[in-house]
Amino acid sequence: MHPLWQQQCWILVQLLLVASFSKPENTTCRHSGDLENPQLVQDGDIILGGIFPFHSSWKNRQENFTHKPLPLQCESLNFRGFQFAQAMRYAIEEINNRTDLLPGITLGYQMYDACDSIARSIKVALALVNGNTAELTLKECTSAAQVQAIMGETTSTLSAAVATAIGPFHIPLISHYSTCACLSDKTKYPSFLRTIPSDYFQSRALAQLVKHFGWMWVGAIRTDDDYGNNGMAAFTETAQRLGICLEYSVPFFRMDPPDKIQKITDLIKASTSKVIVAFLSHMDMDVLLHEFSKHNLSGYQWVGSEGWIFDFQTAARDKTHILDGAIGLSIPKAHVSGLQEFMLDVTPLNSSSNDLFIEFWETMFSCEFKRSVSAAQIQGECTGHEDVAGVKNSFTDMSLMPILNNVYKGVYAVAHALHMILGCNKTCNTDVQPQPLEILEHVKKIHFKTKEGDEVYFNENGDPAAKYEIINWQPKENGIVDFVTVGLYDASLPAGKQLNLQSDLIWARNSLQVPVSICSEPCQPGTRKVLQKGKPVCCHDCVTCAEGEISNNTDSITCVRCHPEFWSNERRDACVKKQEVFLSYEEIMGALLTAASLFGTCLTAIVAFIFFRHRKTPLVRANNSELSFLLLFSLILCFLCSLTFIGRPSEWTCKLRHTAFGITFVLCISCVLGKTIVVLMAFKARLPGGNMMKWFGPIQQRLSVLGLTLIQVIICVLWLTISPPFPFKNFQELRDKIILECALGSDLGFWAGLGYIGLLAILCFISAFLARKLPDNFNEAKFITFSMLIFCAVWLTFIPAYVSSPGKFSVAVEIFAILASSFGLLICIFFPKCYVILLKPEKNTKKYMMGKGASK
Repeated sequence: MHPLWQQQCWILVQLLLVASFSKPENTTCRHSGDLENPQLVQDGDIILGGIFPFHSSWKNRQENFTHKPLPLQCESLNFRGFQFAQAMRYAIEEINNRTDLLPGITLGYQMYDACDSIARSIKVALALVNGNTAELTLKECTSAAQVQAIMGETTSTLSAAVATAIGPFHIPLISHYSTCACLSDKTKYPSFLRTIPSDYFQSRALAQLVKHFGWMWVGAIRTDDDYGNNGMAAFTETAQRLGICLEYSVPFFRMDPPDKIQKITDLIKASTSKVIVAFLSHMDMDVLLHEFSKHNLSGYQWVGSEGWIFDFQTAARDKTHILDGAIGLSIPKAHVSGLQEFMLDVTPLNSSSNDLFIEFWETMFSCEFKRSVSAAQIQGECTGHEDVAGVKNSFTDMSLMPILNNVYKGVYAVAHALHMILGCNKTCNTDVQPQPLEILEHVKKIHFKTKEGDEVYFNENGDPAAKYEIINWQPKENGIVDFVTVGLYDASLPAGKQLNLQSDLIWARNSLQVPVSICSEPCQPGTRKVLQKGKPVCCHDCVTCAEGEISNNTDSITCVRCHPEFWSNERRDACVKKQEVFLSYEEIMGALLTAASLFGTCLTAIVAFIFFRHRKTPLVRANNSELSFLLLFSLILCFLCSLTFIGRPSEWTCKLRHTAFGITFVLCISCVLGKTIVVLMAFKARLPGGNMMKWFGPIQQRLSVLGLTLIQVIICVLWLTISPPFPFKNFQELRDKIILECALGSDLGFWAGLGYIGLLAILCFISAFLARKLPDNFNEAKFITFSMLIFCAVWLTFIPAYVSSPGKFSVAVEIFAILASSFGLLICIFFPKCYVILLKPEKNTKKYMMGKGASK
């Protein structure tokens, strides 16, 4: 059974044995059970109680509950408890010697040994409340408490037990060292106050300290009591909010068996975290330190609570330097003038009946007092005149001066409250009997400064202002550890300014570099965190952002998609402007198509020049020179309109390219169709009874070309009016590029214009096909037929190629179709004639042509 549970069972038995005996005739009441006498006592007008751990443990007994339990036997003298008692004695003596505070009133004290036991703490607290005499008069039984306030307890667990026991009596319990945040609950502990900050602030300060150094993966050890469990719970809550993960969190109590310590040691060795947060009392740390030294458990960065971080005795026990470089929070340094000299003067405590003093003296000087005159000479006999100042141990060590100052301030808080209640000026009203509730209410309201300038006041929870020094263990050459103040934490400051680090620190293994303790390496920009299944949030994998997404911060949990006009770079840490893709004059394909367009234009102009120079020759005249020149002009326009498809699309080029292409090609095909019909009409006119040419003379030819072209113009005007083409940025075709193209606006307008061109081409092909066998000299239908075959083949191939080609390639396909069909018309219709005009002039005579016609 855990020792704490044993104590609770024992106190339960004691409470069950308590009975009140009263008779109507009796005028006295009697205590039940063993009386508890104070270890240190001094009489006075007003008595203050004190509960301190003069011993740190007790002898375990196996109770069978068949007889009355024996009194608890304390052991292991604790010099710290004597220091606390001396601080209380010093404050009381100083107040009694003052004339401005409680003049004419003397304070006395009764101090008990709690022996670090819950059961004994409650028992001595009740003794302070009820007195320690066997019989009391009826008036004394029903009178106010024997003490007006109690100084103590040292640990949070004991303070919680005592505060619960005396809470109904409203007697102030002012602790100097109990930091558990649970004690701030005034519904449970209405009479509890303290002069040391609550762990509510310390836990959060430790979490912020850990976060400050980037330790996101830590282990934790806590004392298995109210102090450690509540403190670690508050730390864990804040740590999780700050993104810190605990690899493990184990409880420990100094009375635990050795196998429990071995499990803790094995757990630390197997862990991957290099930082250990220790929310321990100095006594628990001393036990763990002894075991850790056996296993050489060094190289870890310790982060400590005020329970052990500034304890010189703990540092002195660290022979293997396991805790070197430790960092943590401590109560700010304090100095109480005259306290150290008073502390070392313990002779006033000496008396023949004071067994505690005898034990203290024998332990201090490792000697023994002669128990009887007849006893033999004892080796190392105590004389009672040894020099306390010449001994170096935890009693003469003044490192706990901040805590001693807390005892000092607690006594003064009660004194100031009494000063107000008694209406003290030059003298105090001794007729007023202070009541515990009245004292409690006034203590909560006090606000004064000590002689050293420290402000003393309590908030609504009975807590003082929370300020801490940040301590760093820096080993010196002689092996002694120097507690260096490297920063401050002030909870009263705004968030973000509470933690202030100033000096350089020394870490574990005497390193000057801040240790690293993380479960996973930080995810660099360009990646995002993905949690590992079944592990804390600090353990993650880093996954590269997908294309088009970026993360520009370390440890990003998501990747952000770039704006449609931007794309992620190779490192995925920045969005860069997408490359704009269009068929430009500078690239090879654009340059070649431009050259082909200009070449076709020049070639057509040359043909037109040849025809113009030979316009009076029979060949030119016989092939309808007017339509030929109009056809050549339209071909020039066809070649030139392909240039509008090259370059950055703009509003006017998008509107011009398709409409100009449609109108010029209709004009071209209309001319070809007119030439074909002229051939047919001419042949019909030569037949007996033929009179068709009068219906298709020059005026009709012009009107037919104009009419056919006008239809396309109307289609284009409607298209431009209703839904014209417009420049468009295509983000969908290519993920990392922007395709600049011309949206058709109205698909119906585009396909109507293209379909009309196809319809004219088919009519022209049919007409030419019908006229292909007419006499050669008057007939160019064969060449027109072949040119229409090329034209139709090109545009039938164009449709699927245009639809399936991505981006600028669809534009290139359209330009190629325009140029190919234009070259087909130019070459098939005009090159044979140019060949005759330039190379076979003998065939370009009327005689030859008439003779050829006669032979047919």
